[in-house]
Amino acid sequence: MNRDSHLPPLPTKVDLAVVGAGVVGLAHAVEAHARGLSVLVVDAAARPSGATARRGGHVAVTTQAATALACALTSRERWLKLGRDAGFGVRECGSVVVARHPDELAVLDDLVAARAGDAVALDGRSVAERTAVPDALGGVFLPLDLRVEPAAALTAVADWLDSHPQAHVAWGTAAQTFDAGSGCTLVRTARGEVVARRVVVAVGHDVGQLFWEAGAAVSTLRRQMLRVEPPTPGDPGAGARLTTGPVVVGTTTFLRDGAYTASRTVGAVQERWRATRPEVLDHDLHLTLCAQPDGSLVVGDGLMPAGPARSEAVDELLLREAAELLGVDRLTVRSRWSAPELVRADGADRDPFVVTEPLPGVRTVNVTDGLATTTALGLAPRALDALF
Repeated sequence: MNRDSHLPPLPTKVDLAVVGAGVVGLAHAVEAHARGLSVLVVDAAARPSGATARRGGHVAVTTQAATALACALTSRERWLKLGRDAGFGVRECGSVVVARHPDELAVLDDLVAARAGDAVALDGRSVAERTAVPDALGGVFLPLDLRVEPAAALTAVADWLDSHPQAHVAWGTAAQTFDAGSGCTLVRTARGEVVARRVVVAVGHDVGQLFWEAGAAVSTLRRQMLRVEPPTPGDPGAGARLTTGPVVVGTTTFLRDGAYTASRTVGAVQERWRATRPEVLDHDLHLTLCAQPDGSLVVGDGLMPAGPARSEAVDELLLREAAELLGVDRLTVRSRWSAPELVRADGADRDPFVVTEPLPGVRTVNVTDGLATTTALGLAPRALDALF
């Protein structure tokens, strides 16, 4: 990845120009390269720093539904292949969804029935053996789920792609304007002009700066995240299970993932939360614990209120819920940050993919609901099939 002051010139003509080097943009670039197409990726940033790079790296396959599930299954295989090709770690660790109430366990029983073989019911003892959670009523093990370190993975993919003759990744290079012509598009960037047969714009919440119509199709929320020191539970082996074992998922993800909506019990769970834990719904909490290579945990996530300041109440809720799940008194915060998350502006309950065509041969591609890491590598083949 060349970041010095003597940057090479951009190619003058490519089959596909991709604007944005997050997971959505790189997914399309990797797919184009696999099809033998020449590709240029440009990104205004100097390194991966977008929404994907700020998340915990959980590839949540089994709890998706419909088109998102199909894309997640394809993404899983492609993450594994990219990890081998580009030389970064992809952990086939699975995840454990932890139930602490009978109605939550009933929802998970429905998931086991719907995802035969890909969701394995666990009793409380089995949950404790796989994780550092001591007092679970039960849970589900999802063996297909993966864990990656997002910023390192994106950097490795970009470097690997840039090492090939027909693929180029240009950091610190902003796209400025697009002029559609006969069968191609002139892309003006901060480092010159490129003629592309097709263009994919994958800049997430910044899409409205390039195409206002595409920006109007999505809204941006911010999700609060925490990195905490590894806890030291009473059982010495529990800490090791937490840092090397599966992603630990709370049942608040019932509010997000599509596979749970078919359960007849999920409505009752939400009604109980509204009566006894309204803050979980008020702050749209989605509790996950993702171990990082240094042993720390990324705890996510809760909805940041509108305005520039993060909410102490959301941070405290994340810390409280995570500590209760792990059976410890308190977790020590190492860092705090927020990550943007797109949602459909129309509020429609459809698949998480928002694709527009602002110009002939140009597509904007956005993934909503925090599912880009999970689905983008599976979405890209479908998008390019339509684009070319």
